[in-house]
Amino acid sequence: MAVTGEHGTDTGRDPAQGRIVAVLTASQILGGLGAGTGVAISSLAATSLSGSEAVGGLSQSIAVAGAAALAVPLGRLTARYGRRPALTFGYGAAATGAAVATLACATGSWPLLLAGLFLFGGGTAAGLAARYAATDRAGTRHAARDLSIVVWATTVGSVAGPNLAEPADALGRRLGLDAWSGPFAATAVAFTLTALGLFALLRPDPMRTPNPPPAKAAVKGGGSGRGGWAVLVAVSRARLAVAAMIVSHMVMVAVMTMTPVHLHHGAASLTVVGVVISLHIAGMYALSPLPGWLADRVGRLPVLIAGMAMLAVACVLAAVSSPHDVGRLTVALVLLGAGWSFGLVAGSALLTDAVERDERPAVQGLSDALMNAGAAGSSLLAGVVVTAFSYGVLATVSLALVAPMTVVLLRAGTRRPA
Repeated sequence: MAVTGEHGTDTGRDPAQGRIVAVLTASQILGGLGAGTGVAISSLAATSLSGSEAVGGLSQSIAVAGAAALAVPLGRLTARYGRRPALTFGYGAAATGAAVATLACATGSWPLLLAGLFLFGGGTAAGLAARYAATDRAGTRHAARDLSIVVWATTVGSVAGPNLAEPADALGRRLGLDAWSGPFAATAVAFTLTALGLFALLRPDPMRTPNPPPAKAAVKGGGSGRGGWAVLVAVSRARLAVAAMIVSHMVMVAVMTMTPVHLHHGAASLTVVGVVISLHIAGMYALSPLPGWLADRVGRLPVLIAGMAMLAVACVLAAVSSPHDVGRLTVALVLLGAGWSFGLVAGSALLTDAVERDERPAVQGLSDALMNAGAAGSSLLAGVVVTAFSYGVLATVSLALVAPMTVVLLRAGTRRPA
């Protein structure tokens, strides 16, 4: 019998769920290795090929924009054909992008490199979509936990990937490849293996649940087949979840992007900068099972509010830290990563709870597109704000985004869901 509670209807534990989560976790590790390797050298390669640091900075935004653009077709493919073809498409696009980037390095063409990095964003889009795939058969009692396990798996690739860039480049040179070609070629292989592995092993398809629960049209207000925008307009909890994730993502990207620059102004070594960013990444991914466990037990909204509190404290610490305050900035970056993790995990679970099964792919794809579009914009604006004003002003502006979102979440927490 279905159990209805705070988070919706629990359809029970599907016997196939363990295999699905295991396959998704493995794909996150392998795909994360590819993404981490490519991200580590994309700006360096773009700067080297173009001779312009501006183009080097643009490379990151192009990749994020590609992730935003590809998230929507991934959602549509999921709705029509299932998770397996959609995730395969995303990683296939990323593999193609990495191959194009390899060719760009060989020919010395930075415009071609940027084109490849745009497709490269498919790996990010697929990696984000994989977290939702973990919830399709989980049942609401375990949805946040299973989602967080898949997010946690990203830790391996995010940490190990950048460290593989230099050995891959050295191997590529020994094989006669041009500078930067080796890491992109290795990335293409990793993404290709990820796509093939998902296509072969992600069975049964998470979206193809036997005997899915009936739609609750009278409760949620609406028939199936609505697009993502229509769902957001109609379902207040879906809007709340998406807004919280967008704010978490924008604030994290803005402050994280400019922290290495701030530390550099204090004459911090690359080793110090690397340690700070590594600890930040650990806060983002390594701790993700904690918000997943809490979201299933105390509720989605309390975890979202806790995430906003962490982001707020991180912004305050960053705003009052000089370039020489390495310890304080490290604490700020760890809290920034943890706050993002709480926001992403709980927000994703709340969004999944809020909408009908057949409407989830469209709204999930739109949510990821909006998140990545916001991140692309915030990363560009962060540089402008720091150049025109200061890092402290950037952190203060970021806090100004977190505060009203926190108020909205607190007010929502005092109301019973419809």
